Amino acid sequence: MAIKIRIPTPLRKLTNGADEVMAEGGNITEVIEDLEKNYPGLKERICESDGKLRRFVNIYLNDEDIRFKKNMETELKDSDEVSIIPAIAGGL
Repeated sequence: MAIKIRIPTPLRKLTNGADEVMAEGGNITEVIEDLEKNYPGLKERICESDGKLRRFVNIYLNDEDIRFKKNMETELKDSDEVSIIPAIAGGL
C-alpha cells in the first residue's frame, strides 16, 4: 500500500527537493526500508545502525507520535500520512 510521507527541509536534498513522497509498507520499518531503496541515504539520517529511530528525529502518523504507539512496528493503512520531523532545540 502507498503511504504519503512528508519530508523535512534538511532531508529534501535526498528526495530531489520533494516535500512529499510515496512509500510502500505495512508498518514504519517497512516504509523506511522502501524510502531507503528509492532515496539512498535517507535511512541513515533518521535511524541508528540497529534500525531504531534516532533520538532527535520524530515520526508522526496522522499527527500522533509513533513512540506512543508501537514505535517502528506501528501499522499503516492506505489513508495514513507519515511526517518525519527533526527535533528542534533552543534556549537562551
